[in-house]
Amino acid sequence: MTCPVCNKPAQPAVAPFCSQGCKDRDLLQWLDDGYRIPGPPADEEGLDSPPDRG
Repeated sequence: MTCPVCNKPAQPAVAPFCSQGCKDRDLLQWLDDGYRIPGPPADEEGLDSPPDRG
């Protein structure tokens, strides 16, 4: 198994990463929306009000 960040061999203590540094780098990608998936635009009007309950 190789590290998904740098492709070096993974280490069991921080699997699937090779080091704590690569593990932290991956976490920062998640926190900074680096792995976001494009989708349709959000409905701007509906974001501030609760949904109608009928």
